[in-house]
Amino acid sequence: MKRYRAIAQYYDAENARHEMLKHDVPFFLGQLPKKGQDILELAVGTARAAIPLAQAGHRVTGIDYVPDMLDIARRKRDAVGLSDRQLTLIRQDALKLNLRKKFDWILILFNTLLAFTTLEELDQLLQGVRRHLKPRGRFWLDVFNPDYARFARDSERGIERDVFHVPELDRTVFRQSDITRDMADQRMRVTFRYQWFDAFGRTKREQFAFDMTCIFPRELRLLLERNGLQIEQLWGNYDGSAFNRNSPRMIARCTRK
Repeated sequence: MKRYRAIAQYYDAENARHEMLKHDVPFFLGQLPKKGQDILELAVGTARAAIPLAQAGHRVTGIDYVPDMLDIARRKRDAVGLSDRQLTLIRQDALKLNLRKKFDWILILFNTLLAFTTLEELDQLLQGVRRHLKPRGRFWLDVFNPDYARFARDSERGIERDVFHVPELDRTVFRQSDITRDMADQRMRVTFRYQWFDAFGRTKREQFAFDMTCIFPRELRLLLERNGLQIEQLWGNYDGSAFNRNSPRMIARCTRK
């Protein structure tokens, strides 16, 4: 199994096309009290979400196991004038969570929970979450609701085609994805394939592959409950609609049992 690890310099540019990423942080902020909260973001990445949360007056800690993502996050944090106290960035594996601190909110966004592909990993992650929550703390997660028609296909090739520009590299990149599925094991192998031209017009290619799982609605409830958490509210999208079988997302606000 290969854990998700993006090409850090591409991450912000290649994900800018996702409409939901314009809405997830404002929707989450709408759930928070005005009083500043202690927030932990798992898999903080380039601090796309953590920075606006800290700017809103909350005390944010972000962890990630990828050093080059954290380097970008620190540069972005410093560029907007946030201090280390306002947004603390720590290199740590979410499966080995040990911060010796409890939080009002812990969040994991944008399908990241699905990067933990075995039941053992998911249990380990969620047990760490529960240990780090204050007694009245909340856990927030967001994953896609499986599309049954798509999951009936063993593979898809050349999907999600997109072109994006990476200013830091002055590079325009074409990306497409391949997916193979083993639904007996609820595991997908996702391959991102990139192509661009260098300064001499030569074609350059790069790719990386990673594994994901999928989680069905009832399965999500059972997984949380066996790890001492329970869903307090479940939305189906960032328009605030209640979850139903046709919802694109499962956005859960959870409490400790």
